[in-house]
Amino acid sequence: MAATQAEFSKTAGKPIHCRVARKAGEPLVIEEVIVAPPKACEVRIKIVCTSLCHSDVTFWKLKDFPGCFPRILGHEAFGIVESVGENVQDLKEGDSVIPIFLPDCTECIDCTSKKSNSCSQFQFKVSPWMLRDGTSRFTTIDGETLYHFLSVSSFAEYTVVDIANVTKIDPRVPPNRACLFSCGVSTGVGAALKTANVEQGSTVVIFGLGGIGLAVAEGARICGASRIIGVDINTDKFEIGKQFGVTDFVDSNSYGDKPISQVINEMTNGGADYCFECVGMGTLVQEAYACCRKGWGKTIVVGVDKPGALLTFKSLDILHLGKTIMGSLFGGLKPKSDIPLLVKRYLDKELELDKFVTHEVSFQHINTAFDLLVEGKSLRCVIWMDE
Repeated sequence: MAATQAEFSKTAGKPIHCRVARKAGEPLVIEEVIVAPPKACEVRIKIVCTSLCHSDVTFWKLKDFPGCFPRILGHEAFGIVESVGENVQDLKEGDSVIPIFLPDCTECIDCTSKKSNSCSQFQFKVSPWMLRDGTSRFTTIDGETLYHFLSVSSFAEYTVVDIANVTKIDPRVPPNRACLFSCGVSTGVGAALKTANVEQGSTVVIFGLGGIGLAVAEGARICGASRIIGVDINTDKFEIGKQFGVTDFVDSNSYGDKPISQVINEMTNGGADYCFECVGMGTLVQEAYACCRKGWGKTIVVGVDKPGALLTFKSLDILHLGKTIMGSLFGGLKPKSDIPLLVKRYLDKELELDKFVTHEVSFQHINTAFDLLVEGKSLRCVIWMDE
């Protein structure tokens, strides 16, 4: 740590020239940019490693707003606080932290309530700017402004993040596991543990066995679900899913015109206790709702659909069937208070993270990480900055 502190003493309060991946819609390129010092209520973080999430790929492909370029993508990361701006009290230089896209001011009515993780002081939105002043901390050597991504922008050696988006993490957690708590794993595990509150002995159905869907399975396993049914078009996911507690697999391409909800209802004798949609497709949300059990079944929407996508339900079904449908942004977790609880589960060897990381590459090979995820060959690829 001494070398790091010496390095920080040279950079604190000054602009930093560093390499970033910033071109989107095509293979990312690495170039030198200036990362401004943090302003009030902000910290500058030296990114140690970052991992690639499907949301990065989604926005990498988007040509229309909220896609905007040039932009520094990335939002799952672990880093060390390099310097702090004014009015920063709970963070200091050298702290181990993870930046998180969901703000947690700890002061508003929502952040102080156990019922919500939707900060009312800083409402979550996919903004290309910093949280408080609507400007950027990134510029090229030529003075061109670069856009932020999800208040994090971790595909850079240094980034500036608002304190509402920074959570301390126990330094005993290895960096290449700590970064997983920034988004996907926390979202899936939290959806099972907190949003759904899966009961022991229950039946769970998961639509989509990507990284988040498998994190839901991990959470359901921890909760003691007796049956976890995975639904996917990729049959290879069943063997992978077994590592996370998946007990049954449904290949949604194998049933012709027969609705998957009917298949699930027949398998479960009337529907599952909990159904999680982890793909981001309205049609799958409706399938999930159709196969959660009448009377007490819960459908939890975890996947991110296209902006403006609509859902359609019959009013009488809502009234008569007694089912519940709910959203689960970041798994319903409050970043600053719930992430430490998940970290404890990891340190106690209850939450297993090793199986999520299938690949690790250096920052120079970040495009390889994109290729692996797009081709369905990786769950999480960790990208190291200094290798």
